Parts: sequence; structure tokens; C-alpha cells
Amino acid sequence: MKHIYSITGMTCKGCKEKVQHSLSQIIGVIKVNVDLQKGEAEIEMDKHISTETLKASLKNYPQYQLAEKHAAHMIVQETEESKYWIKTYKPILLIFAYITILSIIAGSNENNFDEMKAMRIFMSGFFLSFSFFKLLDLNGFADSYSTYDIIAKRIRQWGFFYAFIELVLGISFAMNFQPVLTNLITFIVMSVSIIGVLQSVLNKRKIRCACLGAVFNLPMSTVTIIEDALMILMSGIMLFLLF
Repeated sequence: MKHIYSITGMTCKGCKEKVQHSLSQIIGVIKVNVDLQKGEAEIEMDKHISTETLKASLKNYPQYQLAEKHAAHMIVQETEESKYWIKTYKPILLIFAYITILSIIAGSNENNFDEMKAMRIFMSGFFLSFSFFKLLDLNGFADSYSTYDIIAKRIRQWGFFYAFIELVLGISFAMNFQPVLTNLITFIVMSVSIIGVLQSVLNKRKIRCACLGAVFNLPMSTVTIIEDALMILMSGIMLFLLF
């Protein structure tokens, strides 16, 4: 049987010879071929040899690290996916960071922290920011929104109204206008909105999220669920505290 392993730390022919010689000394190893350029070792063995045993043969050369080829690939893939995720959702992360900082400042005073005011400012900033991006390309947003929202699928014009609803909610939260009514509308609108998001994510549909309009090409994911769920949760908490 043959297995391919990745070997890191090799820089010259001398490294290759050390690795090849060390692995060849293991009982059960028939043949070892080390590819310096690829950083790989193809090992032919007459029985299964654990990766730990192979690693142990290189203990005198700690600069050389052996790993299963598929495991090394998974590590690289996970790293690339992590970088992709951060790059993809950077706009949302930055918006949330700025709004959070502003909310904390607004809710802070000399004696205590006003949670209600902080949540109100956060929701105001959220709706104003997100409506801004939607209004930059209203037609583009309406088209994207109609691909997954349960109302916009049937009535495309709902996408146009939704962008302005967010704008009005943002202004209402900033002015603390009719807080009970404002939070109630928020709770209902976001609860309806999250249904289409959940359906798309659970069905693993690869579509564009319209949360930032058509300006950014964001994929539909759990980030969108968290975004909507957060607004539902905060409006629910504020309704509870207002009664």
C-alpha cells in the first residue's frame, strides 16, 4: 500500500536525504520517495503504519514536519475559508462595530449605563445604515430581495417599500418616536423577513443577500439570520421593558 504525506521544512537535497533515510528505517516501510519541490513523501508499506510512528522517525530533525496529505489540505482550506469569510463580510462587521461603539457612547453617563438608550441608538444606526445602502440602488435591491423574501416573491413592490420602512424605523428610533409602536412594527417586519432567510439558508440556496442592497455581493448565510434575529430580539426586549 502507498500513502502520500506532506513534509514541511525541507530546503535542500541534504534535507531530502535525511527525511528519506529516517523514514526508510521504519519496520514495514518498503520504499520512500521524497519530492523536495512538492514537499511530499510517497511511502510504500507492507502494513498500515500510523502517522505518529512516521513523525517519531523524524524526532531528531524537528525542523521537518510530517502530516497526512488530506489533513494538510484541510488546514489550508480552512485557513482560506476563514480569510474568505472575513473579506466577504467585512462591510457588515465594520458597520456593526461602528454602530456598537456609538451605542455604547450614547448609553454611557457618569453614574450608570442606559441599556434602553443604547439599544435604541443601535437599532437606529442599524436601520439607517442598511436603508442607505438599499436606497443607493433601489431596483437592484428589489430584484435581489424578491428572490427569497416570502412577500417580495409575490409582490415585487414590497422591496421598494421595505427600504423606506427601514429608513422610517431608523429615524423613529433616533427620535424615540412612539417607542411601543416603533418596536412593534420592527418586531413584525423583521419576523416576516427572517422566514425567507431561514428557508434559503436551510435549503442551502446560493443566492445574494440583499441586506446591504446591490452595492455589496454578500452571500446568504447564517450572518443574515443573526442580523435579523438580533433586531427581533432587541425589539422584543424593548417592548417587554416598555410595558
